[in-house]
Amino acid sequence: MYEVTVEDSFAAGHYLREYKGKCENPHGHNYKVRVTLQGAVLDKAGLLLDFKDLKEVMKNVIDRLDHQMLNDITPFTELNPSAENLAKYFYDQANGRLKAVSNGRVSVKDVTIWETDTTTARYTE
Repeated sequence: MYEVTVEDSFAAGHYLREYKGKCENPHGHNYKVRVTLQGAVLDKAGLLLDFKDLKEVMKNVIDRLDHQMLNDITPFTELNPSAENLAKYFYDQANGRLKAVSNGRVSVKDVTIWETDTTTARYTE
């Protein structure tokens, strides 16, 4: 199995519902996101997926969230915008776009979200 990984970042605000503490108040983070893809077959150029194509997949998701209040964006209008839920959101969004780009040859292995330099949440299936 082959793997490729790309990291990017974005800034956004959020607050946590059903939470008692500082994070129940609106605040912001400079998030970092790492997406790792996997696949068993390389393309004719010997690539699992061109890094620029993966960056474009991530850019579509990041552009929707960057400098926004996450609680105002679906699905986070109802789903708490925790780092864990953000990781799954990126996983699902990237997987959906990858199916079209790679004809199902490539899938997301895992997504890691850094909420701070020292705290992360990871989602995989």
